Amino acid sequence: MTFVKCAAATTAAILLGGTAMAAMNGSMPATVVEIVVGSKDHDTLEKAVIAAGLADTLSGAGPFTVFAPTDKAFSALPEETLAEVMKPENVDSLRKILSCHVVATKAMAADVVALVEKGGGTADVTTIGNCRLQLSVKDGKVKIDDAITVTAADLAAGNGVVHVINGVLLPAS
Repeated sequence: MTFVKCAAATTAAILLGGTAMAAMNGSMPATVVEIVVGSKDHDTLEKAVIAAGLADTLSGAGPFTVFAPTDKAFSALPEETLAEVMKPENVDSLRKILSCHVVATKAMAADVVALVEKGGGTADVTTIGNCRLQLSVKDGKVKIDDAITVTAADLAAGNGVVHVINGVLLPAS
């Protein structure tokens, strides 16, 4: 696992040059992948991103907004569902699920709130996996599809931003 973490950091350094150097000097992480890899609450997401072959994509130039489910969010899924989707023969399903968590723009929390206000209380966004997410703001918190809450926002990286969420977004059947 250490090798994979180093490989992701090396890839980011090559792709992003000066931004990666800034990350190594203690400022902003170069990529959204580095944020996930550096988080103690996202081990399952890290493994899933690697298994799905999305680490290189999400280490690219972006920009990306990643809604990152915590380990606790993944543990709320039926155990057999998570085990099944993590099997190598189900990589396409895993990719589809993870692609429901990524939007091809950098949207900070203030941008999301402005979009929701402009939409009269909700805003629909489409992910890179063609999933439609309905965003709203309830009690000062950003909600996705009225069920999932952004619990930590604006974890900025050189190629985007990560918002931590308390649920796993699944593609429509």
